[in-house]
Parts: sequence; C-alpha cells; structure tokens
Amino acid sequence: MALRTADILYKDRLAGALTETAGRGTRFTYAPGWTEDIACCFPAVRREHEWARGLHPFFEHLAPEGWLREQQARVAHVIEEDDLGLLLRYGADCIGAVSLRLPDEIAPAPEITEATASPGRTVSGIQKKLLVVKDGNGFRPAASQGLAPYIAKFNSERINTLVRNEALSLRWTAAVLGANEVTKFELAHVSVVEETALIVSRFDRGARGEKLRLEDCAQILCKPRGQDYAGKYDAAYEDIASIIKRYSARPPIDLLRFYRRLLVFALVGNCDAHLKNFSLLETPAGLRLSPAYDVLNTAIYDGFDQTLALTIGGRKVNLDAADGPLLRRFGLEIGLPTRAVDQTFSDLKRQVRKAAPIITPPAAEGPDGFVTRFAEIVTNACLRILGE
Repeated sequence: MALRTADILYKDRLAGALTETAGRGTRFTYAPGWTEDIACCFPAVRREHEWARGLHPFFEHLAPEGWLREQQARVAHVIEEDDLGLLLRYGADCIGAVSLRLPDEIAPAPEITEATASPGRTVSGIQKKLLVVKDGNGFRPAASQGLAPYIAKFNSERINTLVRNEALSLRWTAAVLGANEVTKFELAHVSVVEETALIVSRFDRGARGEKLRLEDCAQILCKPRGQDYAGKYDAAYEDIASIIKRYSARPPIDLLRFYRRLLVFALVGNCDAHLKNFSLLETPAGLRLSPAYDVLNTAIYDGFDQTLALTIGGRKVNLDAADGPLLRRFGLEIGLPTRAVDQTFSDLKRQVRKAAPIITPPAAEGPDGFVTRFAEIVTNACLRILGE
C-alpha cells in the first residue's frame, strides 16, 4: 500500500507535512523556515517528530469518535479505524488551530455533501455531536465552507437525558465557579437532525472565525487513543497539574483554577473528567487553562463507572471516597499554598448555597424525578467534601 502524506496547516498556513513511514508509523516534519511551535509536543527546535506505530497521538486525538466517526466513515467510504484516512477527508476544520489537507499534487476526493457527516470538518468525543451554525431561531449543520462557531450535542439512543443533564450541570457549575469559567451554552433545535441539542459556543475560534490554538491534555501527554478509547483515562490528575506548571502562561492562577474545577466536578458527580476534558487555550498572554466543558453528572446513571476518571495519589478513587481530606491533600501535593486550599473550600461553601435554587426539584416532581436524583447526588457530595 502506498504511503500517504498530508499537509499540516497551522491557522491555515502550511507548517509542515505528516507522512506515513515504512514501519507503519508516522512522521511530522516542519516546513523549511517555520519557527513557531504548533503544539506542546512538537517543539519547532526539533524539525522531525516520529511516532513508531500508527498515527501520532496529537493527530489521532483530532479525529472523531463514536457516532460522528461512524457517520463520516460510512459517507466517505473510509475504514472506520483509519484515523489518517478520516482526517484527510474531514480535517480541514479540526478543533484548535491545526488542520490537515491533501497535498496539491494529489487529486481531491469527491466532495461530501451529507449534512450529518459534518463535511470538511471534525470534532472529537464519543457523544453524538455536530458542528453547526445559527439559522433563525435555531441551528443547522455547518456546510464544508464558512464559519462553524458552535457544537451541537445530542441525546444518545440509550440515554435520553444527556442534553438535560449537561445543561443543568453546566448551569450549576457556572453558578459555583463563575460564568467565565464555563463554556457558553444554550438549548436549541437543530434542523436536518430535527432534535433539540445542547449548543456550545466554540472558544477555539475568535470573533471573526480565526483559529486559536487549543490542545487537550491527552494530546500534550501524547497518549495513544487506543482501540477502546481508553488512552484518555491513562493518567493522573497530578499529570494535568504538571502540564499547567510547565506550559501555562500563568501557572499559579491556572493551577488554582484547575483545583477548584476538579472539586466542583466531584461535587456535581462528574466521574468522566478525563484528559481530553482539560485543555490549554491560546490567549493574548499565552496558553491558559480553557473554560470548563463536557460537564456531566455521570453518577446519576446506573451502571456507569463510579470512580473518578484519573488517579489521585497513585490510585483510582471511588466518587464516594473523594472527600474533603483527600481533596485538601491533593491541593497541597500539587503545590498550592495551605491558605489557597482553605480559601477554595470557603468560597465553594458560599457558592453552593447561592446555587441551590438551580437544582431545587419542581414541586410536581416525584422522588424518582431527574432533578430530585440530581440534587441528591450534589447534596451528598457537598456534605462529604465541604461539610455543607
């Protein structure tokens, strides 16, 4: 089989080339004269970056997962396991500032027009999702050209409360941490799909659609995705703290933001806060911890793993064991001052009291109602962690 090559663009400028190697790996090579890092794992002082087996994890984590992966593979007639093949067809608009295209000397593939395959664009994540644009009072799938400033996230066939859950989780998290700490979102109808979705504003795009650098922690750590998508769980929360210390333009501030966020994730029952749910975002000051996203009360679903997604102190921690002493100790071990840890707990106690109306069940809802069960999980976690 012929070895394939892709042009690698950074903010739509040719930055280098990605080539398959004879040993079934891949090699990224910077273009002559290029001096800017396109990613934490690709320092430009080193001109070539090789990965021995398969697609380099940085690019692998740009590829779609789950429902969108199935859609895109089917429409493009690409083998579902072929990450590079999918990115060559859909990688013109990836999350972040890096994109892929066929070299000029290779004839372009037939244009993809099916709206639910996000032609020319891709977004990672297991959940059913599409890139969308505003259309009157609702939204519609984005075409292959033009802006695509929003991500629509839908319910799955198995769980019909995902949209409601994430909307409530984000709203409560924003009330506790502050609105600027959480991605902007709304609920709206998406035509063609004909469903109501959680619409998330992309913070990796500027006001005029300009691409901003955004890297998740799985990319930064070069964690292979794995056939079962388990690579994003193969790490510790201490690793995220180390990333912030090394790459953030404001390490002390972002370390505290990360710590506060992790506590709130434990309070809201979010056991799925894995490496891809923490990212560094380009700002005028440099790379900073991005707003929170993909926040979900997973503890509400029977059969879902009730352990935190990453390890703490070298071990997996059950949600019920994530208590105040453990999380205080974690804050100190990642280098936060005692006064910062104490202040965090004090602030969160005050904010969860203010946020209580958001998760107050409707008067007509029974004891097994969604909001009732959601509130019970949060209330128990607040008692366990904050003593509130």
